[in-house]
Amino acid sequence: MTEKRIILEMGTGNDLYGQDYTKAACRAVQDALHHSSITLFSKLGIDHTEMRVQVTIAVQQPDQVDCDKVAADLPRGRAEVRAVMGGLDVVDDDAGTRHVVATAAIEAFLPDLAGKYVQS
Repeated sequence: MTEKRIILEMGTGNDLYGQDYTKAACRAVQDALHHSSITLFSKLGIDHTEMRVQVTIAVQQPDQVDCDKVAADLPRGRAEVRAVMGGLDVVDDDAGTRHVVATAAIEAFLPDLAGKYVQS
């Protein structure tokens, strides 16, 4: 069955002192989630398990993101998380540290319901 994207939310997160890419990624996901209040599921009687959630995390060191941990932070749907090159590292030369900034795009897909509902 084909799917249609029904939600696209974006967020940013950071880890200013721990230099932890996964923590910054989780914060970016939480930021994106806090922009949404989706009543679609209860209004149409759709089970949340029908939703596929695709998350793209952008950071300067994608291999440092624990994608399974980020997926565990999602409250609904079947999650797929991937980390790609992007985001921002802000280097503090004096302290010898970097501040990690992550961006997240969360897309939610449902089976195509075209023709299932009729306007009355």
